[in-house]
Amino acid sequence: MTSMSTTAVEKRAGRVAVVGSLNMDLVIRAPRLPSAGETLAGRSFDTVPGGKGGNQAVAAARLGADVTMIGCVGDDDNGRQLVAALRRDGIDCSGVAADPALPTGVAMIVVDDRGQNAIVIVAGSNGALSPATITSHETAIAQADIVVCQMEVPDETVLAAMRNARALGRTVVLNPAPVTGPLPRSWLEAADFLIPNEIEASVLAGIAVDSPESARRAAKALQASGARNVIITLGKRGVLVLAEGEGASEGQGDGGSRGQHYLPAEVEAIDTTAAGDTFVGGFCAALAAKRSLDEAVRFGQAAAALSVTRAGAQTSIPYLHEIEEKE
Repeated sequence: MTSMSTTAVEKRAGRVAVVGSLNMDLVIRAPRLPSAGETLAGRSFDTVPGGKGGNQAVAAARLGADVTMIGCVGDDDNGRQLVAALRRDGIDCSGVAADPALPTGVAMIVVDDRGQNAIVIVAGSNGALSPATITSHETAIAQADIVVCQMEVPDETVLAAMRNARALGRTVVLNPAPVTGPLPRSWLEAADFLIPNEIEASVLAGIAVDSPESARRAAKALQASGARNVIITLGKRGVLVLAEGEGASEGQGDGGSRGQHYLPAEVEAIDTTAAGDTFVGGFCAALAAKRSLDEAVRFGQAAAALSVTRAGAQTSIPYLHEIEEKE
């Protein structure tokens, strides 16, 4: 087992269990994103540990939480490298299985000179993560303060994890990514915090989200559909938070709903890959440490702002001391 760095494990506070994907990211940097049918010369190529589940686990661990990862890799070099990377950040990988029949998941990522990206994912072994796996790791879920899920593993597994966690009285965070359509009410009700980006919120709510005002309307619609606390990340426009109960209040904010818009930090972005995952991981780490909703959102924002000034997925995720130095 690879030894852990002192920085990675200092000041642990609170427990986070991450149920989700582990991918090896194949990252190409290019002047711009290619059009359909176009062949474009790239500037560089890197292989970087990733996957939304893995990224969020690393972010939560580096930002102060005691983290357990529940996922599945292939019995191959990519899988072994991913697990080794998680362990270097002090993450408990006892919940990570190695499937001998499927390759480790991969993500092909193209990043342009503005820091924007386009991603194609092949699930591979992530598809083998099953509800039975959740049942077999119920103890890890029961011991967590926060259980966080995404949607790069089978839907039935995500729902089983959320329902299991709620039955055990854990706080559930759902990052609905990727998403192709509205989620059933049962899904929205199973999460304490729903954290989509503007594209995902548009799909979930059926409302085009391109501003804080439209994000408020989408958040209110999602609450009407069963969501509790809705946090919509808006990239360079910041974050919109509509807490439980606020969507029914009138007279404040556009669309007749309350909610708080958190302005973003002004930074020079070079790569937005994993910025959303860094926000989610930082937010969960702060919640697990018993910080308030307001503090957790601001902490997640600070971590994400620093991540976009660096290249790569897990390589861009900051450590707790780097955030504290800026506070």
